[in-house]
Amino acid sequence: MPELPEVETIRQDLREKILGKKITRVLLTNKAIINVSPQKFKNSLQNQKIVEVERIGKLLMFVLANQEYLLVHLKMTGQLVWIKSLPNPPFSKGRETIAGGHPEPSVEQLPNKFTRITLEFNNGGKLFFNDIRRFGYMRLENKIELAKIKAKFGPEPLTKEFTFAYLKKVLSNKNKPIKVALMDQDKIAGIGNIYASEICFEAKILPNRKASSLKGAELKALHLACNKVIKIAIKNRGTTFSDYVDTAGRGGYNISFLNVYDREGKNCKVCQKTKIVKIVQGGRGSFYCPKCQK
Repeated sequence: MPELPEVETIRQDLREKILGKKITRVLLTNKAIINVSPQKFKNSLQNQKIVEVERIGKLLMFVLANQEYLLVHLKMTGQLVWIKSLPNPPFSKGRETIAGGHPEPSVEQLPNKFTRITLEFNNGGKLFFNDIRRFGYMRLENKIELAKIKAKFGPEPLTKEFTFAYLKKVLSNKNKPIKVALMDQDKIAGIGNIYASEICFEAKILPNRKASSLKGAELKALHLACNKVIKIAIKNRGTTFSDYVDTAGRGGYNISFLNVYDREGKNCKVCQKTKIVKIVQGGRGSFYCPKCQK
């Protein structure tokens, strides 16, 4: 699942292409996951200008000129791909491409059998929402409903609300394993499986430690690790975009900076001798170094 850094990268890239642009056409398949009727969905979006592209946690929010909001959640297998044909292509493919989310399916053929929704813009661009397993969605909300949705999210790393005092408060009575507790979106927004493992490694804390067992110094290390890991991942344009490049040739390369995630059986990059171990927590894989983490 794309996490905060990946969704923030999508937000930044799309904002450059669609801010101030008008949606001229909306195409839906019968497998599109939306919260209103197909006709209402089309009518609400048609001829609307995108006045801002925002994000909270892993949720993208397109602010429309009619004061409605188009919310996009990629979930496990969602993918957003923006393309624009070029009259004098600088690349052999002859188009600009921005792609984010799950690396499959390939963006070579669009639309494809996993394309659920297509938005066409007055600058010639098209935004495709693909989803293999149909967990992701697009939904329309007004300002009141959006406020209710936002209230369900905790503060995210790198914000002024995400203080050490706040983190200490929400973890002090948690009997959950710390890695699982970090992924509670109502307490801390945006952290998912990849970065929870990386944060625990950075803080030198075992992912299966009970959150309530952490001492003051460990909590401070965890708070610093949350901000550091997320900041670096955003700078590196996320982890799950390694198969994609945009018109500037940029791709997500944070995968090369990961210390433990998906490195089971490989030597720890820090101590260089201990093998990275994988365990399953809450149905998700957790990775750690038995020597570096306590």
